Amino acid sequence: MRDSRRIKRMSRNRRKIGQINLTALMDIFTILVFFLLVNSGSVELLEVPKDMKLPESHEESKPRETVVIFISKENVLVQGKIVAYVADILEGRAETMDPVIARLAELKESIIGPSTQTVAASQEVTILADKSVPFVVVRRIMSACTDEGYENVSLAVIQKPTRVAAR
Repeated sequence: MRDSRRIKRMSRNRRKIGQINLTALMDIFTILVFFLLVNSGSVELLEVPKDMKLPESHEESKPRETVVIFISKENVLVQGKIVAYVADILEGRAETMDPVIARLAELKESIIGPSTQTVAASQEVTILADKSVPFVVVRRIMSACTDEGYENVSLAVIQKPTRVAAR
């Protein structure tokens, strides 16, 4: 049987339906990638060790990038390096705060890139203290920070959801 003109025309049109225009699809993916890159940098979270329980608060502001001091039940860490023990600070000896002060001074002097430069220039420190740590220890660490020139001391807490007033 001979193919009619109508059958030939329909077979040509079917082939064109199967082709996809990738230019528009690539434009959409490019815009999506730029959107995700721009918005991924706005989230700032401090990683809290699993064994540490922070107090709760109704604070609204986000934490900034600062020098971080962890005070666990046993150790005091400045930017991830163990510098003192909580038991020694509780005893009240003056020399137990020397390693904390030395580490803070070391962080001010060791500026490598623009992000560490902003951290050192901000003169801010964030303290993450376990709930069970006595406030005397936190107060002595805060005092050591202000002695070293870190004037803005923040305490990290877990944000409680705000309560809506019932009518």
